[in-house]
Amino acid sequence: MTTDLNLLTAAAAKWESMAGELKKVETRYGDSVQKITLGQTWAGVSAGAAQSGFAATRYEYAAAQTQAKAVASLLLDAHAVFTDLKSKLQSARDDAVAAGMTVSEQGRVAFDYSKLTPAERSAYHHDPDGEASIRTAVTSWQQYLDDRVKAASEADQHVKAALEAAVVDGNRDAFGKGADQTIGGFNAHPEGDLAKVPLPRSKDAEVGTKTDGWQAEGSASATGPDAGAKASGPKYGKEGSAQAFAELGHATAQGSLSNGSMRLSGIADAYAGARASANVGITDKGLTGKAEVSAGGRALAEGRAGYGYVEGYGRAEGFAGAEAQASAGVGLEGLNAGAKAFAGAKGTVAGGAEVAGIGAGATAEGWAGAGAEAKVTFGKGDDGKFHVGGKVGVALGLGGSVGAEFTFDPAKITDAAGDAADAVGDAAHAVGDAAGSVKDTVGSWFD
Repeated sequence: MTTDLNLLTAAAAKWESMAGELKKVETRYGDSVQKITLGQTWAGVSAGAAQSGFAATRYEYAAAQTQAKAVASLLLDAHAVFTDLKSKLQSARDDAVAAGMTVSEQGRVAFDYSKLTPAERSAYHHDPDGEASIRTAVTSWQQYLDDRVKAASEADQHVKAALEAAVVDGNRDAFGKGADQTIGGFNAHPEGDLAKVPLPRSKDAEVGTKTDGWQAEGSASATGPDAGAKASGPKYGKEGSAQAFAELGHATAQGSLSNGSMRLSGIADAYAGARASANVGITDKGLTGKAEVSAGGRALAEGRAGYGYVEGYGRAEGFAGAEAQASAGVGLEGLNAGAKAFAGAKGTVAGGAEVAGIGAGATAEGWAGAGAEAKVTFGKGDDGKFHVGGKVGVALGLGGSVGAEFTFDPAKITDAAGDAADAVGDAAHAVGDAAGSVKDTVGSWFD
């Protein structure tokens, strides 16, 4: 009731001004730095890399403007919502007082006996029905005010969730979909309309139709038999691909269970058939090449369990048939190289864990057949994580392979660091509140 809500509109004006200043910086950058890569005097792989990198920087300048404007819009919406709720709460208090109640600064309702004459007070005290009617009226008015306080608290949480979501980069234009190359950068697609942001779910709300709070999701698909071939390219830069397949059948089933911060998920996949593919690319993303051929049957089962920022997984896989593969790539997002050839049957087990966006895992395979494999990876994968790992194996009759991988998820690392900072701040506030309470208590001994 005492908050100066005009501070929200003042803050919104500052955010709008910030967006204008960022626009000036973006324009200067485009006219001076990025312009260098757009002429005819610079060509080749280095020019392509520069074009990509400079475009990514300008993308962030533009995304920063969009994010700032969204924050400004949300603050203006918050001002309108809070002003309305404050007015309704004030009106509810006035109505309660007019009905013969008192309302404390803490919002507690009581019957105002001071407005009664001595005779009326005596009548109420000696009339059980009169006392009961007073208690009923007090309870009703208390609920009336509490509901409006609750509405203001829920609106506060709604605004908080909207502001937090507006400044999280969803990377919708990343991974080949646009110029975004910064994981955890500015949000180019924020929602600036508070009414369109979903309300945060109450902690005690039921999830789905389950009384224990668990929510289940799942899907399954099956295809085949099928066969086909296709080719494409070269496209922008020099990029082309070709593939052919003859599929006997392919089936996949996956499901998940979640309850608050706890998550359980699993997937099962089976495939039988033959396929061959090859692609090569020389683009602004770097140089890549891959060729593979395989025939046989493959089955996989994987389970994951997580709570908050901690997640573990286990996977089992089986293959029978023949396969060969060679790949190599180098670019702005890392490098990879590998080769393998195998004929026979093999089984794989893998496991690992991730804490606050940093993960580690290992694989082990048993081979019955003949083959060899070597692989090294360093860079960003399609899942947005950075991967560092390797794998090596050999068999002549019997053998196997071992591998290890470390992953780094920038988005989760950033979120975990932010939550840790919030926790430290909350702890500091709690200590301060406790110290203030002790001071007040001790001081009261000497009053």
